Amino acid sequence: MNENSLISYEEALEREGKLVAINSGTSMMPLLRQKRDLMVIEKKGESRCKKYDAVLYRRGGRYILHRVIKVRENDYVIVGDNCRRLEYGITDGDILGVLTAVVRGGKREVKMDSFGARLYAHIWCDFFPVRAVLIRVRELLGAVKRRIFKGGRKNEE
Repeated sequence: MNENSLISYEEALEREGKLVAINSGTSMMPLLRQKRDLMVIEKKGESRCKKYDAVLYRRGGRYILHRVIKVRENDYVIVGDNCRRLEYGITDGDILGVLTAVVRGGKREVKMDSFGARLYAHIWCDFFPVRAVLIRVRELLGAVKRRIFKGGRKNEE
């Protein structure tokens, strides 16, 4: 492989111990804005992840960054900040790294161990049931809006 070849996230973490990548996807909004913010992810060490950590793992051919909301004896319960469906069965072996900082719009670095980031994570996780209901309501309103506008266009033709 030449130096200009793309490498996987696993290779980057193994070589450098750290990965800096642009966010793609909306599952971690509002923490990460799609194609606007950089993620700084450090390779997972031997210790277990903690509740509130945002972890990078691989499911099939996709890399996913979601937040730990419960640490269980053999696995974790994980969910994206902008998601309502919990994921079960994510193990330490699945986790590649932990988000340590976000670079907002290429300008301002926010460390995940800062007071503001920790407060955000607590609020986002501790109020998950309320957040899940609000996300579902938003999804339903979006579906109604799409039906109204889709139906309106047909009537105009």
